[in-house]
Amino acid sequence: MTGENIMEDVLTVHIPNKIRHILNRTPEEMGRDICLYSALMLFRLGKLSSGAASAMAGIPRVMFLDLCSEYDIPVSQITAEELQREVNGG
Repeated sequence: MTGENIMEDVLTVHIPNKIRHILNRTPEEMGRDICLYSALMLFRLGKLSSGAASAMAGIPRVMFLDLCSEYDIPVSQITAEELQREVNGG
């Protein structure tokens, strides 16, 4: 990615202090968590590719896919029936 002009938007999210304290997270940690969990959900809903979601989360794609596995998020949208048809040649 060297040489690319990467632009980012900065968003402000208001979260009650009580929530952050319950979760025992710093503001920076909460920001990273929110980016990660948002990216996971947008990927799960089919709104983002795994590459775009991993970029949003700020982590390598392989790590993102590992996290999908941890959270039981399928990384393929193909159904078992579609896969069987593909394997059977049509």
